[in-house]
Amino acid sequence: MQKPIIAVTGSAGKTTVKAMLSAILREKWKIYESGDYQNTTVNTPKHKANIRRGHKAAVLEYGMGFAGQITEHCSILQPNMAIITNVGTAHINNFDGKMDGLIAAKSEVIKGMDPSGMLFINKDDFYSKKLHKKEFKGTIISVGIDSPAHYRASKVEFTKEGMQFSLRLNGKKHMFSLPVFGKHNVYNALLAIAVADQLKFSPEDMIRGLQSIKRPAHRLEFHELKNNITVIDDTVHAHGPAMKAALDVLAEVGKHKKVAVLGSMPAHKDQMIKDHEEIGEYAASKGIDMLFTYGNYSAHISQGAINAGMSEDQVKHFSGLQKDMLHEELLKFSGADMTILVKGASRLNMLETVQYLRKEIPKKRK
Repeated sequence: MQKPIIAVTGSAGKTTVKAMLSAILREKWKIYESGDYQNTTVNTPKHKANIRRGHKAAVLEYGMGFAGQITEHCSILQPNMAIITNVGTAHINNFDGKMDGLIAAKSEVIKGMDPSGMLFINKDDFYSKKLHKKEFKGTIISVGIDSPAHYRASKVEFTKEGMQFSLRLNGKKHMFSLPVFGKHNVYNALLAIAVADQLKFSPEDMIRGLQSIKRPAHRLEFHELKNNITVIDDTVHAHGPAMKAALDVLAEVGKHKKVAVLGSMPAHKDQMIKDHEEIGEYAASKGIDMLFTYGNYSAHISQGAINAGMSEDQVKHFSGLQKDMLHEELLKFSGADMTILVKGASRLNMLETVQYLRKEIPKKRK
């Protein structure tokens, strides 16, 4: 069998899918895995040089911000298996705010990979339906929850430890558990399972591998503090789908009072108001008890939440120069039996908010 060179690309979930798939493959194989966030075209030649004869497979992230970058990845190291996690609005600023250009850039992996290889896509993802697949002569394999797919999860549930779902493999149903939260992580797991199944790994290998994964730092990372207060650190990256996924987790696992601290998202200027208001509306629909917004654009998150029915007393906005004020107000509001989600664009450095809360509210004693 040709050595699997597996490229993982997409707007969100690349690092998690890479970690999940690598964890499964390591159950039987020695593999090469690219480091987290080492996904630029500068890194790809280094990865190629580091793949040894003893590696049974390579799992690599192919990142992009502009047209042509995935083509360059593929010209350096051509994958024979490719995963496109989803297609969202990340980096849309670099495509004049037009999804057609961004979709074409994501589709570069289809044109650049081995034409007889395997392509894995998310059947439930709206823009993935528009990927340029017509000319691809290889095998297309789909995953889904809501739509019929080659690998379709059912009975998706939140548990105390993470997620649980059922999946039929080779005519038999299997239960999978993930030590991470969110429906989006079920999609990530399905993509990893689909590749592993095509590589003839057993369901038992998959179950063990997925149980061993570690969540990337600052991605839905839970901190248990005193008085039954939980802080959820999700301070790496922020775009619409990721914001909604984090709010879903808060709504599902939050204790009693649920608090969201949401920062501005990178957005194309023509979409900026609409995209932020939509997140505010979504937060309101999830029954959030208190919403704090931080950063200049996030004022539109606050307005969207108020427009959707949250009272002005439930919403507080702080500009980019008012982080200290945000921290003071957040600490005043913090109380027993509360879950606080902190999420925003990396450039806002909202990790400081997580660190502030962890310092001011002592850790829960074991």
